[in-house]
Amino acid sequence: MSDLILGISAFYHDSAAALVAGGVPIAAAQEERFTRRRHDPGFPADAIKYCLAEAGADLGDVTAVAYYEDPSLKFRRVLATWLATAPMGFPVFRDTFGQWASWKRSALRKVLGELQNCHPGKPVPPVLTGEHHVSHAASAFFPSPYESAAVLCVDGVGEWTTTSLWHGTGTRLKPLGELRFPHSLGLLYSAFTYFCGFKVDSGEYKLMGLSPYGTPRYAKLIKERLIDIKPDGSFRLNLRYFTFQYGRTMTGKDFADLFGGPRRRPDEPLTVREMDLAASVQQILEEVLQRLARTALDRASERHLCLAGGVALNCVANSRILANVPCDGVWVQPAAGDAGAALGAALAESHRRGARRPHLRRGTDAMAGTLLGPAYPAADIEKFLIAGGYPYRRLREDQMASRVAAELANGNIVGWFQSRMEFGPRALGARSILADPRDPQMQSTLNLKTKFRESFRPFAPAVLAEEAREWFELSQPSPYMLLTAQVAAARRSEQVSPAGLTGLDMLKAKRSAIPAVTHVDYSARVQTVSHDSNPRFHRLLKAFFDLTKCPVLVNTSFNVRGEPIVRSPAEAYTCFMRTRIDLLVLGDFLLRKRDQPDWREERNWRDGIPLD
Repeated sequence: MSDLILGISAFYHDSAAALVAGGVPIAAAQEERFTRRRHDPGFPADAIKYCLAEAGADLGDVTAVAYYEDPSLKFRRVLATWLATAPMGFPVFRDTFGQWASWKRSALRKVLGELQNCHPGKPVPPVLTGEHHVSHAASAFFPSPYESAAVLCVDGVGEWTTTSLWHGTGTRLKPLGELRFPHSLGLLYSAFTYFCGFKVDSGEYKLMGLSPYGTPRYAKLIKERLIDIKPDGSFRLNLRYFTFQYGRTMTGKDFADLFGGPRRRPDEPLTVREMDLAASVQQILEEVLQRLARTALDRASERHLCLAGGVALNCVANSRILANVPCDGVWVQPAAGDAGAALGAALAESHRRGARRPHLRRGTDAMAGTLLGPAYPAADIEKFLIAGGYPYRRLREDQMASRVAAELANGNIVGWFQSRMEFGPRALGARSILADPRDPQMQSTLNLKTKFRESFRPFAPAVLAEEAREWFELSQPSPYMLLTAQVAAARRSEQVSPAGLTGLDMLKAKRSAIPAVTHVDYSARVQTVSHDSNPRFHRLLKAFFDLTKCPVLVNTSFNVRGEPIVRSPAEAYTCFMRTRIDLLVLGDFLLRKRDQPDWREERNWRDGIPLD
């Protein structure tokens, strides 16, 4: 076997492990999927064990371990920030300096120790450090389908870098420019996330989803007071209005005064102010990213662009780049945040050692449809069902597709568990909840009775790749649900929004033939599904299309609010029984809710799941 490189991200949020053989990703998973702790920052021991097992290897077979950032460089930034913000930063300095003094500044020793604990008596390969934005850039470019491309990475902060531009050619990455902490587009967006009452590092996608309900009436004020944007996309924040540099909160009194009062508490109703703030900062984000994308493409003299970093999960902004920046294509790393940096670290080290990019000969990317997580063979699933006494039917693949398509067309909600688990935050037809997008009530049913989350949250459509342009205004495939597109004009409803509807009441208007996946601005976060990338999911979509003349299904992640996506058959069954899911498909096995034994738990399961 080619050199095995193990990549690790850990200790801040979204820890993960990834295994690369000769430059090819063969396994990757977030630790949260094993521990059931969302955004788990701990050492990814279970994810590492899975990756090695998937390869039929042990730690002794690994050539090197690549850690995704430089802890000593990060410590220097943290120490410099403490000194620069004294005395206001002293409480955080007091509370966290012990960790930095004891292990965080030399996290590689902790990684080495954890590896030894996980694999006692086995030799541990050398543990190498990378840099945070190098890992992001490597995750963006090396698996991409491009021989050469400009690369743009934008996040909160790594060691010092918050924004970086690169030129990728073959197996090399050349830096073209960077912006440094505290001037961060990711932290600007997170400040508004915090101020609107959502959780930083997980609620940013809520802010994006909320933005179409508002008007960008604060955008001018943001540009006048908070951020100075240059023509090339570089920018500076006015730090008077932020408190993230002190460590505990994101915004303070000056920010609240600027926007008419204190931040919304998470348990308070959303108001027009939050919707307008979301619309405003989303517009600013899109403007800056488009300028940065143009700069990256110009400096690299390229026509293709790769994106990574947590901000690259903003699919609305990605689509603005694709629509408004002259280029021939945009490719976004499916696990664009810190989890994907584990893969980037492994790829960077693998290519440094001479590995090639064999996927380019196939004209594809290297992410295997991002199905890089664990799978469960039919024998294991059946053993679980028999042991639990759970009634089921086993069907052939063609029978399953036609049966499930009919159930979906009849308004039933389906838990769909197939193949290898997805790597990254999106469910792509392996750990998914599926429903009929033609039902005007389905968005509300899924949000309130199945996912137990806010009513405004939009759902994504999965569409047959060969039918996508008949239903959405797409200029390129979107296999990883990281681009939005307008619903095609021919599929929009002639009904106009009732007069006077504003805010969340806008949900009451039917906007298209697929209202469950049509956002209030007629957009949708599209996943195009090809037979090559996911044959079972494609077969189901085709069966639904043949039955209904609609090649689209609602596709949302197989979990509830505040919980990671399910990994195992047992987790899928538990979620099935706790929620308004009517049928569960576990590989070849079909389970109907009404046939299952009574479900009882000793306590309310929702008490143990934090808000997301």
